Amino acid sequence: MASVFDFKVKDRQGNEVSLEEYRGKVLLIVNTATGCGFTPHYDPLEQMYKDLRDKGLEILDFPCNQFADQAPGTADEIHDFCTLKFGTEFPQFAKIDVNGEDADPLFVYIAAQKPFEGFGKGIKNNFLEKFANSNNKKYGDKAYIKWNFTKFLIDREGNVLFRFEPTTDMKEVRLAVESVL
Repeated sequence: MASVFDFKVKDRQGNEVSLEEYRGKVLLIVNTATGCGFTPHYDPLEQMYKDLRDKGLEILDFPCNQFADQAPGTADEIHDFCTLKFGTEFPQFAKIDVNGEDADPLFVYIAAQKPFEGFGKGIKNNFLEKFANSNNKKYGDKAYIKWNFTKFLIDREGNVLFRFEPTTDMKEVRLAVESVL
């Protein structure tokens, strides 16, 4: 694969979508969960989407239930939660696996382009790292994503530029997105 635009994913209804449709856009690809301590990231993500979509930003939301079962429910239930609680308007795709034998090929690819480098310093980050390691040990060397709300910034040509762990301040994520736009 030469770029993110070479991949196909499933929308919430299970229809195949080519990411080629997003060529020329700056993408922020996120694995999400509705029952996670990082779920409030939906607020700054939606604000960023509202503020920057006219400049070419697309946020692609991929729910995942592999982290402590924090994304239960059907695609419709997850979508309803996100739209009612956070007013999300950015595209939400089918629930996927991001780790293990059944990991979505898009996430395998983007994680290989920008591997995990840690959650950062501090007590909360150290706790999350231990908890994530415990959760992800069942995936062995196929634990590509460490936790919910990992974000990947993709340029207009489909290159993976940055990986932001959920512990990264959303202001920093927004500054990076604005610099690429």
